[in-house]
Amino acid sequence: MSAITAFVASATVQPGFADEPVKRSGLGIVMYDCNLRRKWMKKQDPSVNLFDPLTFVQHCRSLGAGGAQVALGSLSRRDCDNLRQFADEHDLYIETIVKPPRDRDDLSRFDAEMKAARNAGAKAARTVIIPGRRYEYFNSYADFKAAAKLGHAMVERALPIVEKYEVPLAIENHKDERIDDRVALLERINSPMVGACVDTGNSFSLLDDVYGSIEALAPFACSVHFKDQSLSEYDDGFLLGDIPLGQGSFDLKRIVEIIRTAKPNLQFSLEVITRDALKVPCLTEEYWRSVTEPTGGDLARTLQFVRRNSAKAISVTSLPLIDQVKLEDINIASSLNYAQRELGL
Repeated sequence: MSAITAFVASATVQPGFADEPVKRSGLGIVMYDCNLRRKWMKKQDPSVNLFDPLTFVQHCRSLGAGGAQVALGSLSRRDCDNLRQFADEHDLYIETIVKPPRDRDDLSRFDAEMKAARNAGAKAARTVIIPGRRYEYFNSYADFKAAAKLGHAMVERALPIVEKYEVPLAIENHKDERIDDRVALLERINSPMVGACVDTGNSFSLLDDVYGSIEALAPFACSVHFKDQSLSEYDDGFLLGDIPLGQGSFDLKRIVEIIRTAKPNLQFSLEVITRDALKVPCLTEEYWRSVTEPTGGDLARTLQFVRRNSAKAISVTSLPLIDQVKLEDINIASSLNYAQRELGL
């Protein structure tokens, strides 16, 4: 073991969790958790694609996960049948990842993907409706609202197809709309086939209350991106990063209880993306150009939470790729073990 690999292990493995073989967890894995392993595998053999749906589901099973959230695309009926058979044989759940229809010309693509989701037995189709992190992507609140209007139109355009195939469309709170606006959208659509992919960390970047945002979305939940977060201050605001479950700043037992109370049988999918912590520059003028809704009280509550619940993640991009992959593996294994042992997932 190299010195840098030893540092990776000592910095991220919680004793008693990732240092033992993974027992089977009901927690699934989001494909983005394995970005680095996919990249490394492609460097070894360009013909190998870890994100091929059946390959990825098999990989998730080998890690001890209970399911997978992966883009299915417009799989053939035969491939859908093979995927569904494997998942059924091994008691795994499948969720897909889709893009909503941009316009009428895009409806056939969306229809094919939702048909594949149904044929593969997907429990939900996770999506996002507004591009990018709001405070990075938009230069003004007007620009953001125009994009949000287009995103809402995409949901309305998707609705008949979603209801035809009866696979719930799960819209993620993707550092885009604040929770009040997202809840208003879901209430207006008012369909059991359109709900939320509850990301348990994202809304903190828009100065929403950590647990209040989850409570508001939980009744609409069709899917969960379950994560812990590292929090630390920097000059322009705070750093927000994915970190193995149980090693971050959030009360995960409280989060599980909130969601389970609203949706007792809902699947949880781990999202722990191994990367450098993201900057949330909430003390800059640029941030407030597009994020205008929060109050001074929201900002104060958020920064107090950061100071009282600080947890740091190590730098990832400074490591060689092979050590990034090892760190990614450790983060997933540690999280699965923690979820199974401590959270009953």
